[in-house]
Amino acid sequence: MTYLFQILNGLGLGMLYFLLAVGLSIIFGLLQFVNFAHGAFYLLGAYLAYEGVERGLSFWVAMPLAALVVAILAGIIERLLLRRVYKLPHTFHILVTVGLALVVQELVIIIWGPIGGNVPPPDTLSGVMILGDFVYPEYRLFVIGFTAILAAGLWWLLDRTRLGAIVRAGSESPSNMALLGYDTLRINTAVFALGAGLAGLAGALAAPIRGVEPFMGVEALGIAFVVVVIGGMGSYVGALAAGILVGVAQSLMATLWPEGARLVIYLGMAGIIMAMPRGLFGRA
Repeated sequence: MTYLFQILNGLGLGMLYFLLAVGLSIIFGLLQFVNFAHGAFYLLGAYLAYEGVERGLSFWVAMPLAALVVAILAGIIERLLLRRVYKLPHTFHILVTVGLALVVQELVIIIWGPIGGNVPPPDTLSGVMILGDFVYPEYRLFVIGFTAILAAGLWWLLDRTRLGAIVRAGSESPSNMALLGYDTLRINTAVFALGAGLAGLAGALAAPIRGVEPFMGVEALGIAFVVVVIGGMGSYVGALAAGILVGVAQSLMATLWPEGARLVIYLGMAGIIMAMPRGLFGRA
């Protein structure tokens, strides 16, 4: 039962990691932009959900509202700041986005303080599911189910719709898209906002599980890059598979070797890089 519990925990973690990483992967796939501020959007989503619940909003309102606000803010930041450095070398991408992440982190500390807080799960999901001797929190089951549905919806959006075709074509040949009359700047902004909004949603969903604290974005950024590297840059399927793999491995290791729960995912990433430099599903 202990291992089943940890596998389910890992599946829930993995789906949150997927939400976090797929936005990073989509942004890199379309814009070829290394976004080290991605963890800051996760942090912001968690704190906005926390603030909404603290002000009396239902979690069901605070969660999507947090993701929407993060997406809007990210779109504004992309238009005013980030699009100016797209054509510069990746070192400039790193410098600008690391600086942006530090600004967001310090603003969070100024507004909400250096001490974290807790976000209670919604009342309808505050209980547990009992199957014989097996007991599991209902909210964690909701996270697994909700993110699975969202993953299917994202796949449909990116793989089966005209919008998805435009995004994929833009990642392959932005110059041809411009010749066909598409506003590539608007597409870039929309995709960046979508990726950041997914990170904000992951933060809002994670808040009732792990609470909020000002440095959670740093950890989230590291996990996101691990998942993207293992799955393959720009790969949707890779982000999903790697997110689940990393989540389950980390959760199981928390039982078998608690001190190595984080170490194992970085060792796994190193092994994947040595065996498959492009990741599990990376494009050639």
